[in-house]
Amino acid sequence: MSIVVTGATGHLGRLVVEGLLTAQVPAGQIAVVVRDEAKAADFAARGVEVRVADYSAPETLKGAFAAGDRVLLISGSEVGRRVAQHTAVIGAAREAGVALLAYTGILGGPDADFDLADEHKATEQAVLDSGLPYVFLRNGWYHENYTENLAPVLEHGAVVGSAGDGRIASASRADYAGAAVAVLTGEGHEGKAYELSGDTAWSLDEYAAEIARQSGKDIGYARVPAEQHLAILTGAGVPEPMAAILVDVDAAIERGRLAGTSGDLSRLIGRPTTPVSEAITAALRS
Repeated sequence: MSIVVTGATGHLGRLVVEGLLTAQVPAGQIAVVVRDEAKAADFAARGVEVRVADYSAPETLKGAFAAGDRVLLISGSEVGRRVAQHTAVIGAAREAGVALLAYTGILGGPDADFDLADEHKATEQAVLDSGLPYVFLRNGWYHENYTENLAPVLEHGAVVGSAGDGRIASASRADYAGAAVAVLTGEGHEGKAYELSGDTAWSLDEYAAEIARQSGKDIGYARVPAEQHLAILTGAGVPEPMAAILVDVDAAIERGRLAGTSGDLSRLIGRPTTPVSEAITAALRS
């Protein structure tokens, strides 16, 4: 039996694997499923088993899992193709007879009413239909969705958004990775859906004020209508389909869909979630 992490060379996947190793899971009991073996060379050098497979090529998934494995299915990044990709992984996991399938979905699960949630909801239903033992890790927004894009904020002196006064209970990628590690290494999680989010929700006004405080620059929140927000994003080079999704997420934020603070995340990781102020500090240093 192995703990298997798919998409393990992505940002979240790498943190999960590092977390498993830090939790003293023997490297020989960890496997990673990746498209590019070379990108996992550092894991292989530490004794982690590397299994090469592609979500988009179902035939490559036949050897990706084994009976008794605990599998973390990290959602794919190709919006619009993810239901077929995830369904292929679920089918391979079912055929192999894995002991547990954990899936990284989105906060709110079936109640999430914004476009980005659609593929996650369809994937959760596919997991339920498979009959596999499962855990749903419904991740909220990541701090890094904002703090990895501080350069234009600092350049233009503005956080641009169409989220109104909506609040965001974000957490760090490391926090969400810690929750996955807890589920993969613990007991009693089967059949549960965890609504994962930060302990404290914040507004874009507060976010801009914190950047201003830490950077010493005059930073404000530029509230714009959805149409203008879309034009700004596409003008900055964001492909229109992705820009439309981001604007739709801001509308969901304004409706309070990413503000929930259930406490599930801090309970799973055994500590308070990382404040957004710490993520801002780290981003400014880098």
